[in-house]
Amino acid sequence: MKYLSNSDIETVDIGKRLGLILSRGDVVALSGVLGSGKTWFTKGIGLGVGVDPDEVIVSPSFSIVNEYEGRCLLYHMDLYRLDSYSDIISAGLDDYFNDQSVVVVEWPERCPDMLPSGYINVRIEILGENERSLEINSDDPDFLKKLTDSIL
Repeated sequence: MKYLSNSDIETVDIGKRLGLILSRGDVVALSGVLGSGKTWFTKGIGLGVGVDPDEVIVSPSFSIVNEYEGRCLLYHMDLYRLDSYSDIISAGLDDYFNDQSVVVVEWPERCPDMLPSGYINVRIEILGENERSLEINSDDPDFLKKLTDSIL
């Protein structure tokens, strides 16, 4: 499914609507160039999974993973600074993938082998200064049904 955003606020809103239909165990892989809006989208997912709106969701570029509490734990990872699957294993990032949390992974192309089957793929493309194209897809037919049945 494709969506068009004309501002950071609209990107947050699309993320929030996705967050509302996410369940424990879901993994969202966010792809896009630097500055495309991956962290804005994650802010929206956080709102959708019930993270306190006053909580500041920031890019985990340097911390690698940030944790937020909502109706379930939200782990926000950034693989940009990791070079290999062994770096990811050494950092213990594979432990975050469980059936009790939602995991958002920025730069998943750095290590596609760590993503479980049925993950949700979100590709964000810059169209203009404020315009973004967001494409949401998954190979999980149950999630695709939830997506098409939702308000997203």
